[in-house]
This record gives sequence, C-alpha cells and structure tokens, in this order.
Amino acid sequence: MPSWPSLPRKLHGPSVWALYAFGLCPAAWYFYLGATGGLGFNPVKTFQHLLGLWALRFIIATLAITPLRDLLGINWLRYRRALGLLGFYYVLMHFFVWLILDRRLDFSSIGADIAKRPYITIGMVCIACLVPLALTSNNWSIRRLGPRWSELHKLIYPVALGGALHYFLAVKSITFVPFIHIALVVTLLAYRPVRKPIMSWKRGKSRVAQATR
Repeated sequence: MPSWPSLPRKLHGPSVWALYAFGLCPAAWYFYLGATGGLGFNPVKTFQHLLGLWALRFIIATLAITPLRDLLGINWLRYRRALGLLGFYYVLMHFFVWLILDRRLDFSSIGADIAKRPYITIGMVCIACLVPLALTSNNWSIRRLGPRWSELHKLIYPVALGGALHYFLAVKSITFVPFIHIALVVTLLAYRPVRKPIMSWKRGKSRVAQATR
C-alpha cells in the first residue's frame, strides 16, 4: 500500500473550508458568464445543465472516498461531508434555475413537466431524497440517530443512480461526457456489494505477510 502524505492536523479544518470555497467557484463562474452573455444562445438551459453536471460530479466524488481509502490508502474521509453538501447545493441551484429562470414559477407547467417527463420526475425524487441527507450531515444528527444515520445515508446510492439516469435522459444521447459520468457511478455502486470480501482478502493477506516476517 503506498504511503500518501497527509496534512498536519491544524490544517484539517481550513482545508475543508477551502474545499467549500473552491467547490462553489464553478457556480460563481457560470453565473458571471450568464450575466455577461458568455453562455451562448440559450444561457438558462446551459447554466442549468452545467450546475446539474457539477452536482453529479460532487456526488461521484463523495462515493469515491471509501474506495480510494480501501484500495489506494488515500484517506480523504474528512472531506466526504463537504463533497456531499456541495453536491446538494448544486442540485438546489440546478433546481431553482429550472424553477425560476426556465419555468418562471409557472406551477401548471411545472406540474405537467414533472408528470410527463420521466427525467424530471426522477430528478424530483432525487431532490426529495437528498434533503434529509443534507439536514442530517452534522455531528449532532450522527449522535442522535446512531446506527440509523448510516442506514439513512445509504440513500446516496439510489440518488447517485437516479442522478446519472436523469442526466442521460436529459441529454437524450450517450456521448463521451455522459458515458464517463454514468460509468463512474455504476462502477462506484458496483464496488459496494464486493467491498466486504475485498477487505477480508486484504486483511488476510496482511496477516500472512506479518506472519512471514
């Protein structure tokens, strides 16, 4: 297992806040481009799409934390909450751009879209599942809920799959970029059921190596 350098403990907190700051930079940049005419002929749709894409990327990054630690020894567990919340913030921005700028709060049109367009229905279900995850992403909730907290936060798995499906149906084609994101989600979800046997094999291998020293 490679030895990865780690930050001094005093930098753990500041590095998390730096992640929040850097993570919100794409949204600020796209807002600036939209305000200055830099998002093309359909800026609202483009802005909405880019925010949704970054939401999916942060969800993928959240799912990648455990495999990176298990398989490569990269322990970025302290950043998982920030990555998950950034994904939630981008989902909210994506939703509100659609709600306010695209649909212009026309609730009859919004209701019709949710009922008739499967990718919007899936997106709404994903948002509904993300809300309790975001609200309980704090130490108080972890203590209060106990083992139920881990069970609740397994909702991130269907949310990730739903987000990938929402993306695929929204772009209506499998091109290189959607394929990469969908493949990453499927790979990371496929790791979950095989994690226990992989970790058992690694522990057994480690014990054998120590015994032969």
